[in-house]
Amino acid sequence: MTSTLTPQPVERAKPARTGAAPRRRTRVLALPEARWAAASTVFFLLALPLQLTGAPAWTWGPLYALSYVTGGWEPGWEGLKALKERTLDVDLLMVVAALGAAAIGQVMDGALLIVIFATSGALEALATARTADSVRGLLDLAPATATRLTPDGGEQTVPVEELAVGDTVLVRPGERVGADGRVLDGASDVDQATITGEPLPAAKEPGDEVFAGTLNGTGALRVRVERDASDSVIARIVRMVEEASETKAPTQLFIEKVEQRYSLGMVAATLAVFLVPLAFGEQLTDALLRAMTFMIVASPCAVVLATMPPLLSAIANAGRHGVLVKSAVVMERLGQVDAVALDKTGTLTEGSPRVTDVRPLPGSGLAEAELLTLAAAAERPSEHPLARAVVDAARERGFDLPGAEDFTSAPGIGVTAVVNGRGVAVGAPARLLDGADGTVTAVAEELEESGRTAVLVLVDGAPAGLLGIADRLRPDAAATVAALTTLTGTAPTLLTGDNPRAAAHLAAEAGIDDVRAGLLPQDKLTAVQEMERAGRKVLVVGDGVNDAPALAAAHTGIAMGRAGSDLALETADAVIVRDELAAVPTTVALSRRARRLVVQNLVIAGVFITGLVVWDLAGNLPLPLGVAGHEGSTVLVGLNGLRLLRETAWQRASAEGSD
Repeated sequence: MTSTLTPQPVERAKPARTGAAPRRRTRVLALPEARWAAASTVFFLLALPLQLTGAPAWTWGPLYALSYVTGGWEPGWEGLKALKERTLDVDLLMVVAALGAAAIGQVMDGALLIVIFATSGALEALATARTADSVRGLLDLAPATATRLTPDGGEQTVPVEELAVGDTVLVRPGERVGADGRVLDGASDVDQATITGEPLPAAKEPGDEVFAGTLNGTGALRVRVERDASDSVIARIVRMVEEASETKAPTQLFIEKVEQRYSLGMVAATLAVFLVPLAFGEQLTDALLRAMTFMIVASPCAVVLATMPPLLSAIANAGRHGVLVKSAVVMERLGQVDAVALDKTGTLTEGSPRVTDVRPLPGSGLAEAELLTLAAAAERPSEHPLARAVVDAARERGFDLPGAEDFTSAPGIGVTAVVNGRGVAVGAPARLLDGADGTVTAVAEELEESGRTAVLVLVDGAPAGLLGIADRLRPDAAATVAALTTLTGTAPTLLTGDNPRAAAHLAAEAGIDDVRAGLLPQDKLTAVQEMERAGRKVLVVGDGVNDAPALAAAHTGIAMGRAGSDLALETADAVIVRDELAAVPTTVALSRRARRLVVQNLVIAGVFITGLVVWDLAGNLPLPLGVAGHEGSTVLVGLNGLRLLRETAWQRASAEGSD
């Protein structure tokens, strides 16, 4: 090991939870909306007691004026800009109503309207900012600088943005990895919980991949950079999630279209409410006050605010649990799915082969431990995935592997080596045997019938046993399939390019009846399109390049983040970063809860608007009460939507998906 890998003392942060993302919370007064609302409220609270105690108007009048200006200038300016574009903005109507109230002597009532309206806007801005906090907090995982090694062995501390593909960086104990790359030298345990959700640190040695933002353990690593900072896993995740704040759900867009016509109609109705009573002899002040009250209570602020807070809150909550939904549109669409198509390898399964069976043959004189030890020792120099599976199985059992000599590897056949003086060959039964062997054939067929890949082990030229290797079903796969069946009313469909026999066996373990195997990417696409044409809204869950066409064609697509290809991550509508399959039904259930909250909010807003309008037209609704009722309903629907930010909302969605 080179001297540059000598551990050096570093200051180590002590996070509240190992691997947790540092918290980044927007302070309330960091928002301009909050500062203006606070200033408006302060001026109002200073003026109100002066007015109520009979102080001269010159003492409280300027304070009310400052309350109007600080709380109303921003929405008024935005409303004027919208008016320039021939759009009537609700914010402008609120400011006009407040100025109208002041014009007829209701200065305090107008100021109260401004204060409540500004406070409501500040609350909305805060909710949006806190939602974005949970997403942008991912950026804090990556360090600002990294130690780059120069060709002459020196070290340079550089911003991570300056790292280029091919650079070599040094990651000391306790530091966060500065870039996605591969270990060249050194060994350590790396906490990847923030990226993969793994509960235990992952052992890293030369050849292993590491991700920017993960926390290095006690060893030191030399890492070759394989991705630019802008293309790292974290950067891609952040870019996808930031799209959520730039898109709006279809319901919101529909409301905004209706809002324009509604606002024009409301202006016409306000003029009628003012002019008709005036024509019949009502006092100017009374008619104007009634019209102003009508304009306030009929404004659709609460209706407009009914949609986005529930969806954005659901996105934030899902993000905290490792599910990154790209947009509010996607969060809404997830709740509409009524059919699910699942990929097999890397989605229902762990995506890496494991030894499931060790079968010594009669007469070989070997026990399971000896057979596996010899096979693993011979396979250890090989880079083949099945070879790694055999070596991993032996290491997991704690076997000491002797050294191998005279190692050779023949593609498509297997490997040979001398282990403890004995010739060992490991490979495909049909390739290693010169002629048919009844016992070997029977065991191999039995393994393959159960969905395993059979691997023959020869010792000194004679068959000694067989190993069964398979991609193991995820522990939560069966529960996830059951939960999705409960949510959609239909069992998921398995779409895989694997052979029908292996696919059928695994599907039976997971509880899936509809199995479509041996599919090419275009075949998966065709299957999804057929389901869509049948009127189903299909959710596709996959991870590979071959899943990308189906992910793009589906009503909604979700990619498994840990092993997901770049194309799958970019094509999918949402990403399961922590690779927890059980998060899929929970997210669907959370989306449905968000949709129910949207409906609740629309009902609440409609009831308030209708009740206040009827009261104003049929009776005599006081302006302050109208202001309080209107803005109160706006705040109510906003807070109702924020309920989905709570931890209990995710827990309830999880329980709903498992019922």
